[in-house]
Formats: sequence, structure tokens, C-alpha cells
Amino acid sequence: MSVDNGNRVEQVTPYADNTSAKTEQVRQMFDSIAPAYDFMNRAMTLGIDIWWRRLAVKRLERLKPQRILDVATGTGDFAIQLSDSLHPQHITGIDLSQGMLDEACRKVKSRGLADAISFQQADCMALPMQDETFDAVTVAFGVRNFEHLQQGYQEMARVLKPGGMLCVLELSTPTNRLIRWFYDLYTLHIIPWVGSLKSGDKSAYRYLPQSIAAVPQGDDMLRLMRNAGLSDTKCRRLTLGVCTIYTAIKN
Repeated sequence: MSVDNGNRVEQVTPYADNTSAKTEQVRQMFDSIAPAYDFMNRAMTLGIDIWWRRLAVKRLERLKPQRILDVATGTGDFAIQLSDSLHPQHITGIDLSQGMLDEACRKVKSRGLADAISFQQADCMALPMQDETFDAVTVAFGVRNFEHLQQGYQEMARVLKPGGMLCVLELSTPTNRLIRWFYDLYTLHIIPWVGSLKSGDKSAYRYLPQSIAAVPQGDDMLRLMRNAGLSDTKCRRLTLGVCTIYTAIKN
């Protein structure tokens, strides 16, 4: 994928016949699938997403961040993992979907973490936070849903303190042809079928592989981070290339 067409993921939307902007479609989609989201996450990744998050958290350990912003927090899994592992002073999770945030709030309350983690509905294109507020900003499986990817990175860089880390965990496509064949079979056919049975929204789970295929990967993703003013950009592919951890530091 070249950097010239790296932002084509912005043109991939959950509902092809819907004329609303991508942001509104993404909000609608996640409100629709929120009750089934955790079940589908575990089913789609065979539970490996839990391990992926743990590896991403380890990238932040040496910084010992005290204030963390978790963008596209969804049902709060990454925010909870960050709290359990790093014990920061506070984590703020934001998401477009109130339905997802309702699930996150129930989860955090049941674990007695309501004082450590707070949630609010917000758009990552215009974060309602002051400059240089957070020691770390994280995104797990969310950047491909941004309506304007470069703008999203610029906003996340803006709210990072100097020396702070941006850590992005995102699904990616395997480069090995044989692995890619099985991957395509699973993501293009099996996941949409199971997703439609569980959530009733087949379009949402068709959008998933389409957005993964279109999102910038590897060096193209790191270039977007550097264009946002971040440095020391690194990436690590996981599990035969189906997931990647990206990190960058704000000078």
C-alpha cells in the first residue's frame, strides 16, 4: 500500500447505502452491535485479542504514565487492562458510541474501578481536552474507524505531554499468501455470517475486513504519526501479521 492511497480507509463506511458521514455511520454501527461486541471480539480473534492488549500495555510500562487517554475505548477492555497493569492515577476513555460506553461503565463499576476510570462521549477529530494533558494516549482497534486519520493523529499528539507515548493497536492483513487465503476466508465469509446471527447487523461485520484491508499499515501508518509531529516511531507485527502495535513519542 502506498502512502498516496493510505487514507482510502476514510472512504470505507459501515453502510454503503447510507449518505451520512463516516463518523455518524460508525456511531450508529457500534450502538447497534454494543450488546454483542465483547462476545464477537473473543470469537473473531479466538481470544488472542487479550494477549495483544497485554503486549501493547508492556510498551508503556517503562514510562509509568499517570494520566492516560484511551481513544475509541469501546466497552473499556483496554482501559481496564491499562488500569490493572499500570495503576495510573486516572484513565479517561472516550468513544463516539454511547451504547459502547454504557457497556464500559457497567464493566468498570462491577470491577470497582469507577474512581480510576471515567468515560465520556467524544469525537477524536476534536478532543475536548487541553494541550499536553496526558502522559500516554492509546487506541485499540479504533484508528481505522476515524473519518480523517491524519487529523485524528494530530489531535492525539496535541493532547500528549512532551515525552509522552502514543500506542496504537490495530488489526492488519497478513503478507504470506497461504495465510492470507485462510485469513480472507475467515474474515470475508465466516465472521459476517456469525456476526449477523449474534448481533443482527451483517453490514457491521462486512465493514470489519474492508476497513482492515484499507487502513494504512506498517511504514505508511508510521508516516502518519511522524506527519503529526511524533518521533521514534516503531511497529511490531503480531500473530502472523493479523495485528500490529504502533508506538511514537512526542518530543
